[in-house]
Amino acid sequence: MNNSGQEQGKFDLKAYLEEKRLLVDPRLAAILDCSRVDTRLCRAMTHSLMGSGKRLRPVLCMAAAEAVGRISDAVVQAACALEMIHTYSLIHDDLPAMDNDALRRGRPTCHVEFDETTAILAGDALLTLAFQTLADCAEDTDADPAAVLRAIKIISDAAGYRGMIEGQMQDMEAEGKNLSVEPLKKMHALKTGALIRASAACGAVLAGADQKQRSALLEYADNIGLAFQVTDDILNVNGDPEKMGKASGTDLKRGKSTYPSLMGTEQAFNYAENLVNNALQAVRIFDNKAQPLAELAGYILKRER
Repeated sequence: MNNSGQEQGKFDLKAYLEEKRLLVDPRLAAILDCSRVDTRLCRAMTHSLMGSGKRLRPVLCMAAAEAVGRISDAVVQAACALEMIHTYSLIHDDLPAMDNDALRRGRPTCHVEFDETTAILAGDALLTLAFQTLADCAEDTDADPAAVLRAIKIISDAAGYRGMIEGQMQDMEAEGKNLSVEPLKKMHALKTGALIRASAACGAVLAGADQKQRSALLEYADNIGLAFQVTDDILNVNGDPEKMGKASGTDLKRGKSTYPSLMGTEQAFNYAENLVNNALQAVRIFDNKAQPLAELAGYILKRER
């Protein structure tokens, strides 16, 4: 596959992200196929899934595969599954029982646009569809079935009660409490980092990475996953709601411990910068093939939404 993000030796991240979006978004729409099943539930799933999200997890999955070898059809399928799981988690996080947010990705959250019951079921349906999509890899692509099974296990572990869901539980329990940095890091390694780590791991496994390559990609992902959360906390303090597509200042209102509240905004940014540098060091073994990963790390540090 040609990399349109490369032009005359200069990497164009915007073009690269658009290239990958054009791989993922049509596949997501085809998997949902609401033209065939036009129900309220399907419309709610589409509303949340097909918004203007960053597609960070699918892109990371594909970039990891590129660093090792190539983007296969199975990698694109896995990338779509990861975005479905991420979107389901956002739908549920936004519910009145949790963060009670009215905006997500610049549009009304699922429970605001539809209703709370529909939002819960839309999230449940996307989670289930994600694993159906992963299972289809073994039937509809030339992927090694053992690699597909391993990818399913990786994502199950990351999304489940020992990963993302536990992180969300800890986040809810921590509201109004003063956490120190280490417990905060552990919580975010589950809530945010687990699925980011799984994204890189799936791309690596489906592309046939060896142990050294997988270890490098996991170290990279662990660092950018935490950097992503640190910058998210910073944006919640001083980000532009119009650019972010969601309200700012919500962490303070909910009494959440954040990196800016514990370190100060400047030191929190420096911490994120160090994490990104660690990530860049981890993927040096891939030489030029690591350029998309390096640019993604820089984007996480400088993003405005």
